[in-house]
Amino acid sequence: MSMKFMQLYKVLFILLVLFFASCKDDSSNISIRAIAELDIGESQDVELNNGKTVKLQLLQVEEIRDNVRNGIRGAKVKVSVDGKECILNTGNYHLPVTIGNVQIDCPFIKKYYTTSHHDRWGLTKDARFRLWPKDSPYIQPGTFVFPIKQAWFASMTQSGNEPTYVDWGENPSQQKIYYHSGHDIGGAEGLDEIVSATDGLVVSSLNQCLPGYDSVPVYTRPDAINILDNRGWLIEYVHLDSILPDILPGEQVKMGQKIAYIGKQSTSGGWVHLHFQIAVKYPVTGNWGIEDAYPYVCESYVNQYKPAVIAVARPHNIAWTGEEISLDGSKSRSLTGDILTYEWILSDGTIASGPLQKKSYPVPGEYSEILKVTDSKGSVDYDFTVVQVFGRDSTEQKIPVLHAAYHPTLDIKPGDAVTFVVRTFNTDEGNEVWDFGDGSEPVSVKSGPIPKDPVEGKYAETVHSFSEPGDYIVKVERSNELGYKAVAHLHVVVNK
Repeated sequence: MSMKFMQLYKVLFILLVLFFASCKDDSSNISIRAIAELDIGESQDVELNNGKTVKLQLLQVEEIRDNVRNGIRGAKVKVSVDGKECILNTGNYHLPVTIGNVQIDCPFIKKYYTTSHHDRWGLTKDARFRLWPKDSPYIQPGTFVFPIKQAWFASMTQSGNEPTYVDWGENPSQQKIYYHSGHDIGGAEGLDEIVSATDGLVVSSLNQCLPGYDSVPVYTRPDAINILDNRGWLIEYVHLDSILPDILPGEQVKMGQKIAYIGKQSTSGGWVHLHFQIAVKYPVTGNWGIEDAYPYVCESYVNQYKPAVIAVARPHNIAWTGEEISLDGSKSRSLTGDILTYEWILSDGTIASGPLQKKSYPVPGEYSEILKVTDSKGSVDYDFTVVQVFGRDSTEQKIPVLHAAYHPTLDIKPGDAVTFVVRTFNTDEGNEVWDFGDGSEPVSVKSGPIPKDPVEGKYAETVHSFSEPGDYIVKVERSNELGYKAVAHLHVVVNK
């Protein structure tokens, strides 16, 4: 078969996939979720994947904004499903909820456009909804895997329209906000393996793109891979440190196949992470937009690694000094029993019980609050929420910001060498100090200064091993010239 014919064949394949995607965004791989977009007061009959129809009505949308940037931090969306009313929380690490015979979520509301710096959603009405039959998986079994070989929430994340915050922190003076509609997963540069979440065709890689693909929002950059799956979904992997040489445009990849290593290339802002994103052409509008990946990556991780319990303290918070914020661990869940206790181990040395807590901070800085959940089977998990606190004076608005990670994150045994990495933004003062939570002596390292191009430079690195199995809460901190401190935590599980 000639090279010219092969190229023509690949272009025709793409055009066929896109044709089916534009007619119905599920072709040979049937998409389980149904999509509806509604204005307030509007109702629709929505046909589910199982052929049944439900009547969905949007009753009310109440956005939740912060007092620092007037940014949307979530929303309470009141809906009626076959006459049953319910409040849905928008995005921000919320999974779909069950109402009657359906599961439903609201990944996005139109109000985000009031402070967003870019349209990534392609929404034309007040809210978008996804609906699944009751007890249905979120995505077809056997068609999607967790895209990185890493423990769940091993490092910082940005997901579900959470305003970006990890690298240089939020800026109180900037009123236009990057709501992260994709799913960012932090990690250790050049160490964490990226795998393809689906079977599919590589349409761009290593700054090359297949012909005929210019009508689709594809990243064509040296650090990006775009894979078109059988649903017509465009799966995007960005900021890669290195891409395997055989992952080329026109190649078919298999679900779970290693394709790259995590990095901080291009527009990462200087923090190491996988920008994982699903772009879909929505049949109800004909627009390309971002599909919230959080339910899919969560479900795939649970199916692959079978954790007993998952603590969720995220998303992060932003506040002025003295202002009360809410800590919320209610999104945590047990996969084998019921959660019995929620324990907050707070930065001021106190401990609070219950999923919901209120707290304020008198001094600017980046705080990290610890959530511990225990279920009815005795299983325990930890998560952390970041709180970025600013003073109203301009001198109190440049706080240090940390990103920390470690590798490996899975199957660690006593005596194994674990690499810990950290980078501090917004200050060149002082050192990062690690406390590994095992009684060992603190370790001091120094990252930075960060170059003008933050892609350049490396994280500060140290290696540590744990002599006993257990759950370790590792802490790293650094202060700036004004004494404002940044703190990050990591949960390291050492197996027997």
